[in-house]
Formats: sequence, C-alpha cells, structure tokens
Amino acid sequence: MENIITLGIESSCDETSVAIVKNGREVLSNVINTQIPIHEQFGGVVPEIASRNHIKAISGVTKEALRQANFSMNDIDVVTCTYGPGLVGALLVGVSYAKALSYCLNKPLVGVNHIMGHIAANYISYPELEPPFLCLIVSGGHTHLVHIKTYTDFEILGKTRDDAIGEAFDKVARVIGLQYPGGPKIDKLAKQGNENSIELPETYFENLDFSFSGIKTAVLNLYHKNPDTDKANLCASFEKVVTDMLLNNTKKAAKQLKIKRVALAGGVSANSYIREKFIEYGKSEDVKIYCPNILLCTDNAAMIASAGYYDYINGKRSDLTLNAVPNLKIQ
Repeated sequence: MENIITLGIESSCDETSVAIVKNGREVLSNVINTQIPIHEQFGGVVPEIASRNHIKAISGVTKEALRQANFSMNDIDVVTCTYGPGLVGALLVGVSYAKALSYCLNKPLVGVNHIMGHIAANYISYPELEPPFLCLIVSGGHTHLVHIKTYTDFEILGKTRDDAIGEAFDKVARVIGLQYPGGPKIDKLAKQGNENSIELPETYFENLDFSFSGIKTAVLNLYHKNPDTDKANLCASFEKVVTDMLLNNTKKAAKQLKIKRVALAGGVSANSYIREKFIEYGKSEDVKIYCPNILLCTDNAAMIASAGYYDYINGKRSDLTLNAVPNLKIQ
C-alpha cells in the first residue's frame, strides 16, 4: 500500500497544533503552540481569548509543521481536524482552516473526534499496538473506560456520572491555592506528602461508572474548615483515592473481558502517580500497560492525524458542511 500522508489540526481548547504523520504511526512533525502563559493570569481558559489566539497562530503553526517535515502542501494526501468535543469558538478555527485547505488543495477531509485522538496517541507511542485492548481515557472533560475492538469499533464500558477526573484535579488545585493548570501542580506537590495521612471517600457503583464529585467536595470542605491542612498530604491522599477508583474499575473490566492489554489516554494520563500505579498493576497481574509519551498525552495534532488516518482508510469522509460539535460524544 502506498504511503498516506495526513495533516492533522487540533484546536479544541488552548493549544494550536498542526502535525504531519505518515501511515498513522510515523510522526514527521508535531508543532504545538500553547496558550497556557496567556490563560494562567485568569486561572483557567477564557474561550474568547483562546479563539482569537488560535486565529493568530494557526497559519504560522501549519507552515512550521510543513517545514519540519520537509513537505509542501501538495504532498498532503488527507486533511484531518478535531471537530469536537471542545470549546466551540476554538474548534471552529481549526475546522474552518481544515475545510479551506481541503477545498484549495482538492484533498479529502476527515473530521476527528478529539477523544478518539487521545486513544490514537498510543498507536504513535507503541507501533506494535493493535486492537483489541482496553483504554482508560482520563482528561479535563472525560473519564471513560472503553473496549477498543477495532480501530473504528469500540464500546463504552463505564464513564463518569458527574465531574471528569481532570476537572476534579483542577478544582482541588484552585481551592488550595495552586495556579492553573492544577493537575501537574498537584502531581508535583503530592510527591512531598503522605498518601495515607488523610481519609477521603471513595465512590463505586455496581457497574463500571465513575464519580469524582464526592471526593472533590470532601477535599473542598476539609480545606475550608481546616485551612492549615498540609497541602502536600492532601494532594497525595487525593491522588491515591482517585487512582484507586480508576484501578478498581479497570481491573474489573479487564477480568470480565479477559483482556491483557490496557492503555491510558488523555491529559491526566501524564500524572506520574497514576502511571506508576498502573504499571505496578500490570506487573502484578501480567497485564501489558501502555502509557503514551508525555507530549502525546496533552492536546496535540499528531494524535488527530493518526486517528484521522484510521478513519480515512476505513472509508470515512467529511464534506464542507463539517461543523464544530462542542458536546460531541464518542458513542
């Protein structure tokens, strides 16, 4: 089969990213322009500011991605872009740019689900990985346990009933005075604490769903009542309990399906404690654990190009009516 060169565009939140990927696995370039320094002063992402900065950055980021790959626009076979979920204004910048490129170059267009992109980050980090496998998606907006049956066929086994795990991390960080983005700061501070020093509630259901509102509220109430609580101990205890909840459901699903391969995906999968505990689980129960390269855990276009490639070779095409879908589901 001839090589297929995919251009990916990611603009769902506060990263403007463009990548060039060959055959869904080989990253030729992956340029990321982050807006974190801009949004830090506001304590979180401001959607309108994010959209405006995507407009400013996207053309330059695209040119740099092509330059790094040593490709021209005419070398591109497929244009892919994130069309949801995410911030509607931010998504529209990437979708509009992708549609313009597709039209001008007369190249196929494929709209990609951002969450499927996070799953595909594993295909880049692990060229040998192929479905079927179990994937735990943990990010600022999602907590899903998914059975990946083929590259385009999957089943959601469990999901959060309230807050996503990344949302819980950010809210806990904010209340104890850690700056945006909160997740990495909790991860760093927790290394100085005792994970068994503070008792926090765990929430489980008969099925494989998750809930993080209870532990989030418990942390907030505890800190408001006792502002002298050791922050490192609180972060360590919080991290331990949410990781226990993730592990519990993942182990149950792996045993039910008799699956011996588990992948992590999403921004929260960059958390060092979560990675460590999943790797320990893999060693103790002879389960192969896949953790994407840290750069590929956060929002980037290489994962979108990879997911778009598999959609493309399985026959998916988008037309110029493609629009942003901020609440897009993965099933």
